[in-house]
Amino acid sequence: MVSPSAAIGVEVDGRRARREQNRAAVVEALVELYREGTYEPSSAQIAERAGLSPRSLFRYFEDVDDLNRAAIEQQLGRARPLLVVDARPEEPTAVKVERLVEARLRLFEAIAPAARAARVSAWRHPVVATQVASSRAYLREQLKRLFAPELAALGATRGGAALSAVDVLCSFESSELLRVDQRLSRARVAAALASALLDLLNPGAGERR
Repeated sequence: MVSPSAAIGVEVDGRRARREQNRAAVVEALVELYREGTYEPSSAQIAERAGLSPRSLFRYFEDVDDLNRAAIEQQLGRARPLLVVDARPEEPTAVKVERLVEARLRLFEAIAPAARAARVSAWRHPVVATQVASSRAYLREQLKRLFAPELAALGATRGGAALSAVDVLCSFESSELLRVDQRLSRARVAAALASALLDLLNPGAGERR
């Protein structure tokens, strides 16, 4: 016979499990809407996709800001292994550029729906804006470490300017402009980025290529 305390424990665990399942369903519903190009869905749309009532939606999240943060964080978490660039600072510039470009394109392809949603909603949601800023800072620091020898060789002023330009070229926004606005193939985007990065990081190398 099950004791009253054990029965209460099972009931509490069951409620907790249902809560987590419903929370995950809401997040996945929002991510699906992102993938379909709906970056600011209504609570009714999200609830319908999750199979819940609109009134119950915010039993699991404090507000829309919290829900957006959770969905974007989930997608970024899944893509975290793609942040790694298989290159070391001491390797040749051309090798580092090639591997960096490939890594960034893979990353941006994986996070595109969530990244677009984050940029659409960041101006209204401070938590999302902070998330975007933190991701940009991480990727900028990655470039600074990877290309430290080239930036040092350029000197403080030119190296600082080069880092700023490299950071812009290697951003999600630049990838979107090239792939979506200019409608370039992935191969052409990779070639364009590699050429521009080599010119910035190793001036004069283009004349020798």
